Amino acid sequence: MSTLDLGIIGNGSIAALIDSRARIVWACVPAFDGDPAFCALLSPVNDGGDYTIELLDCVSSEQHYIPNTAVLRTVLRDGTGGAVEITDFAPRWRQHDRYFRPVMLMRRVRPLSGSPRIRVLLRPLADYGARIPDTTWGSNHVRYLLSDITLRLTSDLPVRMLRDALPFVLDRDAHLLLGPDETLTEPVGIYVRLAEERTTDYWREWSRYLSIPLEWQDAVIRSAITLKLCQYEDTGAIVAAITTSIPEAPHTVRNWDYRYCWLRDAAFVVRALNRLGATRTMEDYLRYLSNLATFVSDALQPLYGIGFETELAEEEVPSLAGYRGMGPVRRGNLAWLQKQHDVYGSVILASTQLFFDQRLNRPGDATVFARLEPIGERAYELYEQPDAGLWEFRGRAETHTYSAAMCWAACDRLSKIAAHLQLPIRADYWRARADEMHARIVDAALDRERGHFVDAFGGHRLDASLLLLADLGFVAADDPRFIATVEAIGRELLHGDALFRYIAPDDFGVPETSFTICTFWYIDALAAIGRLEEARGMFERLLSRRNPLGLLSEDLAFDGEPWGNFPQTYSHVGLIIAAMRLSRPWRDAV
Repeated sequence: MSTLDLGIIGNGSIAALIDSRARIVWACVPAFDGDPAFCALLSPVNDGGDYTIELLDCVSSEQHYIPNTAVLRTVLRDGTGGAVEITDFAPRWRQHDRYFRPVMLMRRVRPLSGSPRIRVLLRPLADYGARIPDTTWGSNHVRYLLSDITLRLTSDLPVRMLRDALPFVLDRDAHLLLGPDETLTEPVGIYVRLAEERTTDYWREWSRYLSIPLEWQDAVIRSAITLKLCQYEDTGAIVAAITTSIPEAPHTVRNWDYRYCWLRDAAFVVRALNRLGATRTMEDYLRYLSNLATFVSDALQPLYGIGFETELAEEEVPSLAGYRGMGPVRRGNLAWLQKQHDVYGSVILASTQLFFDQRLNRPGDATVFARLEPIGERAYELYEQPDAGLWEFRGRAETHTYSAAMCWAACDRLSKIAAHLQLPIRADYWRARADEMHARIVDAALDRERGHFVDAFGGHRLDASLLLLADLGFVAADDPRFIATVEAIGRELLHGDALFRYIAPDDFGVPETSFTICTFWYIDALAAIGRLEEARGMFERLLSRRNPLGLLSEDLAFDGEPWGNFPQTYSHVGLIIAAMRLSRPWRDAV
């Protein structure tokens, strides 16, 4: 049975998911949103869709990342004392004033003890699992003719062993390079070992400059690396997750394709990495925004393709039966058609640090500010209008409090940016608009009888996004209205140590699992209102529910099983933000 006990490797061009037996079960080529050549995670109708270094008579495995890197090691042991070590990575390092990050996966296999017998099973599929590709081979490589790319496996193993998946005794290190159909001009063993060294050095150097908290350092670093792996560097887009159609709960049709760039999710990622000092992600993402065709107008979609695509037609894929056979599998996402008004605030919040961070080579100026102002105008026009909300309801529209507050945040930050740029007329203009919006939102979204905010203007329900009102600066954390909101959410949405995003039925029924980032939001809000020890306890317990490699999916069942697309950027953002708030200060360590 498939599980989400998976690791991720990647380099900003490609990403792959690897299970506990070192089996690559998910990887799209030539980019995050491409055809999943390795799609075993979603049960293809054809055999294959995986890339396995199989140890015969394997009885156990253990797995870990090389500390502070995206280099994954798996040790497999057989029943007679044999053992092998498999090192997996996607090459990435600085070269010729740019980053070398090809569409390439590298594997090094080392015998550790005994006489282990292995075989290499490389079985990519094409057209979303519908077709077994043709293959050709040469003296030291095998070629796989996929639909959008031809992959070449180059190795120092005999081609016959690879082509026919023959078992053999591993008595020396083996090296395998899977990438574009290009001839390697040096010995593959030397090349892979050097690439491993350079890639390890890159990630260690990147991690070394993170401004991490004193406590939970491993968890924060792993989350930061995971977020970094979800940015497609050709364009700067940040995907919500690497996968499509991992269901939010067992046997549900809540199966969505997350391999696209939601402006909201990306803004959260930028904010989290900015707090750690990793500002390059913000700069690359703002480059993505500036290249969106619709960015020059005042209308924004909730999401776009990683190559700036505006239309992401949604369709079901019959050649993939789904995670554990729980289809449907979907390609594309109809949310691109929705109105989600919080996106205007998301764009401006993602851009704000650009104007204040003196470390940046190209800080924001009056020209950049002028490009943001139409976004603020649109936020002002729409903040009282119904939308689908951040939870992307497909069957109803309301004036959601979070969407309205994010529109307010757009105008509030524009005022602050204008003041910083010494543009007093524009600062006053945006301050007046923000103040007008604030008063209206409070009037419409506060349940005065119960003393707390509600999910929509004139409504009565709660949803977890209200936990962000203090963090946005919309209200102070010690405001009695915010405290009452946190307490009401704890009573109504908290179940054990996990939080529903909402409990009212939606287009697909009643939610069944907790939404992981919402639990982190609750933890963060508890700390903000002074319930610090309670927040720390919940945080520790939630950390224990990460998978064995420290990764999180979108949702958690209340029995602890992960569900939803994986790894989910939202969830790792929540972990980082909560850890930064809850950790003891560094001065306590010295």
